Amino acid sequence: MSPSFAPLPLVILEPLVRAALIEDLGPNGDVTTRAVIAPDTTYEARIVAREPGVVSGLDLARLAFHLVDPDLKVAARCTDGQHCPPGEVLMEVSGRAASILSGERVALNFMGRLMGIATQTAAFVAETRGTHTRITCTRKTTPGLRAVEKLAVLHGGGSNHRYGLSDAILIKDNHIAAAGGIAAVLKAARAAASHMMRIEIEVDTLAQLDEVLATGGADVVLLDNMDTATLTDAVARVGGRLVTEASGNMRLARIAEVAATGVDFISVGALTHSVKVVDIGLDF
Repeated sequence: MSPSFAPLPLVILEPLVRAALIEDLGPNGDVTTRAVIAPDTTYEARIVAREPGVVSGLDLARLAFHLVDPDLKVAARCTDGQHCPPGEVLMEVSGRAASILSGERVALNFMGRLMGIATQTAAFVAETRGTHTRITCTRKTTPGLRAVEKLAVLHGGGSNHRYGLSDAILIKDNHIAAAGGIAAVLKAARAAASHMMRIEIEVDTLAQLDEVLATGGADVVLLDNMDTATLTDAVARVGGRLVTEASGNMRLARIAEVAATGVDFISVGALTHSVKVVDIGLDF
């Protein structure tokens, strides 16, 4: 049985779908459909998976059809987060054929991409089986689509990193350089942070990690671009005092060995920035 996920509110989804429909329909609407399909023609259509994947984006597809024509009947035949085989019917749509055709591409674009994210996330998560390590995404998302892409990561079994710059304090190497070093930047961050805000700091070497541990003030340490042996040493040095996150060129083939080091999280930008769209289609 697939887990249930809280849907994003319409106030977030509708502007995304409306903008995509405006882009696709342009100033003249669907000229092909208008030219060749009689207005009173009705049909039933199915969105079908043509390859295996993890379902995501049902709400956006439904909204694409309803914004084109509120009278269309749209019924999901699966749930977000569900693993589906080739041939699985994901959604059924019935009503005016012209309306279905006009909303088709936007619905499929959203679902195909978001299913790609969910499916890729699930593959990374599978490599952590037997460990406590969680796979998490980054801010390397498609501009304007962060909310739905991060939800797709959840559909694939992953976790969400911060949504934006305002969620948490994440001190990167350039912050450290500009602020005058690790001790100075942690002191400034702790002074500025509210009691509700966590502080994470990135380190590239074990010497930097030792300085973070000696200085104090951080809640999470990001172990960036370390080889597996160094990650193992780093996790041992932290000894559970901080949450640990491994990052940097995290390919699928490497995830199992990184998870075995005992890190709490592995952040993977590729979950959202390098995605193969899942092949789905709409058939009358």
